[in-house]
Amino acid sequence: MANEFLFADDAEEEEISAHTGTWKVIIVDDEPEVHAVTKLALSDFTFQGKPLEFISAYSGAEAQAVIVEHSDAAIVLLDVVMETDDAGLNVARYIRDEAKNPHVRIILRTGQPGQAPERQVILNYDINDYKSKTELTAQKLFTVIMASLRSYRDIISLEQSRLGLEKIIRASADLFSVHSMDNFIVGIIQQLTSILGCADEAMYITSSLVAGTTQTASSKNLTVFAGQGEYENDAGKPINTVLKPDLLLAVDEAFNSQSIVYRDNYLVAYCSSKYTEGSLLYVSGIPEQLDDPHKQLIELFAQNVQIAYENVQLQCELEDTQREIVHRLSEAVEQRSTETGNHVKRVSAICFLLGNAYGLSHSEAEILMHAAPLHDVGKIIPTNSTME
Repeated sequence: MANEFLFADDAEEEEISAHTGTWKVIIVDDEPEVHAVTKLALSDFTFQGKPLEFISAYSGAEAQAVIVEHSDAAIVLLDVVMETDDAGLNVARYIRDEAKNPHVRIILRTGQPGQAPERQVILNYDINDYKSKTELTAQKLFTVIMASLRSYRDIISLEQSRLGLEKIIRASADLFSVHSMDNFIVGIIQQLTSILGCADEAMYITSSLVAGTTQTASSKNLTVFAGQGEYENDAGKPINTVLKPDLLLAVDEAFNSQSIVYRDNYLVAYCSSKYTEGSLLYVSGIPEQLDDPHKQLIELFAQNVQIAYENVQLQCELEDTQREIVHRLSEAVEQRSTETGNHVKRVSAICFLLGNAYGLSHSEAEILMHAAPLHDVGKIIPTNSTME
């Protein structure tokens, strides 16, 4: 073909033996040689330990189907002139307007710049770079792919952070319920992992001491409070029955030193507390190198998780105290009658069942159940009082 890539000798880099995931690059061009030479030029490309995965489309129509199937693609290398003079431009419009994909980076490559003048295309289409095939050497291709992947990484990180923040805001409306606390912690962890650039398939878990315990300070007393990935169904279980031996050693080290312990691809962070012996936050799939600002973020997030958890603990204790007052008051009423103490419990249970049968929601039926014991509170009359 007339427009060839130039291949300069590059210094050998250390081969990465293992990687997690790939960066998807969609090549849209009607010339098979362009697909072949692009793959060859980028065959040894890696970014953050992940290689490229190439997906080919040879027409605008085929490209649209591929875009829908691979919505998580990072880059589209898009030719302008294919089955029609503006086929590539139609694909660019389809990606943004119909597929609603604002994340993928679109790099327009053309061998006929006159068909799609750069200034006009940049103004009228939401593309991210414009290159003529005659100027796109192997080195320049490497540079544009690297720059595009960095942009894509940051955009996805911001999107994940937004989703995590949205989950936290939704949970904050009902923060002091246990169900909402689960959502709050998941949102906190999602924020943390998105900021750190963790892999999507990472597993993460947070664990805490059971509220109100007076056990001796020890990591052996910790239980799983909430988890994701392989720990999703382990809530309430002791960690020594859930975690592997090497992870248990890291947990012991973090708990005893009251610090954050970093390993190859995970961390265990100690969360200090004024009310309990403390808790731990475990996150896996973290980058190999973390700078000081990221480590400071981890400390901040760890403390926020603990503060939120303790708020829920205090709220639960308050609700339990209120229920205890109601039951004690109702029992005082029953002591003045010939009825047994179990009468109060029976009335509460019956009211809950009747509420459900009537069509009340579960929370409304619970309110009715907790209020039912006070149905006879008006019977309490001082012994020296007289009825008029």
